[in-house]
Amino acid sequence: MGITSTSDGAGITTVTVDFPPVNALPSAAWFELADAIVAAGKDMSTHVVVLRAEGRGFNAGVDIKEMQATEGFDALIAANHGCAAAFAAVYDCEVPVVVAVNGFCVGGGIGLVGNADVIVASDDAVFGLPEVDRGALGAATHLSRLVPQHLMRTLYYTAQNVTAQQLEHFGSVYKVVPRDELDAAALEVAGMIAAKDTRVIRRAKEAINRIDPVDVKTAYRIEQGFTFELNLAGVADEHRDEFVATGKPRSNH
Repeated sequence: MGITSTSDGAGITTVTVDFPPVNALPSAAWFELADAIVAAGKDMSTHVVVLRAEGRGFNAGVDIKEMQATEGFDALIAANHGCAAAFAAVYDCEVPVVVAVNGFCVGGGIGLVGNADVIVASDDAVFGLPEVDRGALGAATHLSRLVPQHLMRTLYYTAQNVTAQQLEHFGSVYKVVPRDELDAAALEVAGMIAAKDTRVIRRAKEAINRIDPVDVKTAYRIEQGFTFELNLAGVADEHRDEFVATGKPRSNH
């Protein structure tokens, strides 16, 4: 359980997330994940990183129960800083990052996937941002890298999910496969990248980031500012308390 990294000796480093039951990560885990991805990219023997998860789904975002069990805003601030660090680690990783998405990818998971270089998904995978149902905002920056602008807005306002098949249609998911073939599919494309001259690929990653029309780190920080505002107003606590108590979003205002 936790964050583990393994190398295959052929240029592929696999970072695995395992936080049962749903991979909702506590604050410290986001920083640990960031450290693992950064370290892998700095290792010249790593040509590509595969980010995957064990269990029912790829990522369920932050651990809201941890947040609500902590007095004050320390856990909220830590979770926001941890997510920012992990998202940035994927984006700034010195080598391409391939993500293998199984089951569900929601909340903070969208930040990881939206900043990745290649996405492979299982045929039962769904992607979404339930942030408005939790009294929060964030990762619209990253969802907008996966779907067209108006669909992003619709998904964001309604907290609906989009399927792996839909994302494959938009071209943001490279390949959709049965779940038992997911790891192999991710390793296949990772192997194609690993076979290239890592000196060239590393410069390619840097070049692509430099010409990116969106400053993903600044955009996400702007979103976080509105999350903090909702917390100061007490709105977010109402929604998180309801979710912890019932597992469902609030239906009234």
